[in-house]
Order: sequence, then C-alpha cells, then structure tokens
Amino acid sequence: MEESMAKGKGQKKAELLPGTLEMLILKALDRNGEPMHGYGIAQFIKQISRDVLRVEEGSLYPALQRLALKGWVATEWGQSENNRRARYYKLTAGGRKQLAREMADFETVLEGILRVLQPA
Repeated sequence: MEESMAKGKGQKKAELLPGTLEMLILKALDRNGEPMHGYGIAQFIKQISRDVLRVEEGSLYPALQRLALKGWVATEWGQSENNRRARYYKLTAGGRKQLAREMADFETVLEGILRVLQPA
C-alpha cells in the first residue's frame, strides 16, 4: 500500500512527493497537540485535507517507526477510544525542529514547482 492523494471516487491516485509523509505526520502531531495513535493520525490527515490525502497503513506505520528511531516522536502504550491497546505517538522537541526544517524545504520546492507551472 502507499500514501496517496485522491480527489474523488474513480479518479486516479497520485503519490505524495518523497519525504512528504513524514512531514505530514509531524504536522498532524504538532497541530493536534496531543498524543495520537496511528489510525487517529491517518484520520486526522484525511479530515484536515478534506479527504484529498489518504495515508495507508502500509506506509504509515513504517514512517512512524522511522520517526521514532530518529527521536522525532516519542511512543507510549495506552488505551484507544474503543478500549484496545494502542501505541500513541507524541512530537518531541527534536521533531518540532525537524518539522520546521522540512516545512521550509517543502515550501522552497513548492515555490519552484509553481514557477514552472506558471504561464510563460
């Protein structure tokens, strides 16, 4: 499975730019302000993007593992809303700094793409 962007049913899915998924996860944790479990992160991204961005489990959990190994998110076990044991993720100070770097880099790339797409 892969992270995807979809505008509606029946339309072709487009892949996210490399590295974008980790930035979206960090931003979701930053924006929500509370620890979240994986499913909650995926739902948050889907909701905030107005159903344009859908993060599949096969991409989400490896990305969360990478973020934890880098020290950008902290993990702890807890109970989910439906009383199931779930791993919760929380943004660390290092993760907040990394998010700022990634957002700045992304904005630079986006500005470049927009310049190319503008009419001549």
